Amino acid sequence: QVQLVESGGGLAQAGGSLRLSCSASGSILSIYIMGWYRQAPGKERELVASVTGGSSVNYADSVRGRFTISRDKNTVYLQMNSLKPEDTAVYYCKMRGSAYGRDSWGKGTLVTVSS
Repeated sequence: QVQLVESGGGLAQAGGSLRLSCSASGSILSIYIMGWYRQAPGKERELVASVTGGSSVNYADSVRGRFTISRDKNTVYLQMNSLKPEDTAVYYCKMRGSAYGRDSWGKGTLVTVSS
């Protein structure tokens, strides 16, 4: 089993920055992909950014140029700059160990951006 623990959420003003961290532990043989998703009230969960084991990154159009994803071994980070009120959501970390493996999710961390 894999456990994911997110941290770094909180309250920020519009235009400010936050850095999220997600540490994976447990039965980890390899990492195929790690990513950040978010879910705002009344909306579906959506991909924010992801990074593969080969360090390829992908961003949602809404955050490209403002957010940066990075990974160091079993920890993935999300640097969020130029925050907007619409970035307010619960942010979840996800990891998949292999291409056809199951996804593991963290419990989420709340990010609130005030205008």
